[in-house]
Amino acid sequence: MATDVIAVYPGTFDPMTLGHEDVVKRACQLFGTVIVAVAAGHHKKALFTMQERVDMAREALAGNPQVQVEGFTGLVRDFVVARGGKAMVRGVRAVTDFDYEFQLAGMNRHLMPDVETVFLTPSDKYQFISSTFVREIAILGGEVHQFTSPSVQHRLIEKVRSLGRE
Repeated sequence: MATDVIAVYPGTFDPMTLGHEDVVKRACQLFGTVIVAVAAGHHKKALFTMQERVDMAREALAGNPQVQVEGFTGLVRDFVVARGGKAMVRGVRAVTDFDYEFQLAGMNRHLMPDVETVFLTPSDKYQFISSTFVREIAILGGEVHQFTSPSVQHRLIEKVRSLGRE
């Protein structure tokens, strides 16, 4: 493990899933510090506010001293550089993810030549999980306990209830 290397795992995490948690655990085996960077997500219509997503991630990842969770706005490059990151972690579930992530890694290499992008795959039992699917299942009244930690599930149920979509 590279104990002095800071890795940043950016995403919207709307909500954080067991797949995200699995990627974080894998990243912790490689890097001394993993910063889960919760993006404002200007390009997406988020179900949860950024602060709610930060809080969910902190709850889900509590107990791991290697992990920090922070919200950010603006370019991920600025966040990574400001935190001294030397690696950016990206979770890849399938070939369709890889195509997009490969293009993104190329752009990030251009913007941050000193930062390496590391692709990690979640355990096969989590490869089909996406935040989009989890949100839709919850909004339509389905069970999400097999896709999220209990604290995230609770927040998701409460959010759906508050929207009058139960």
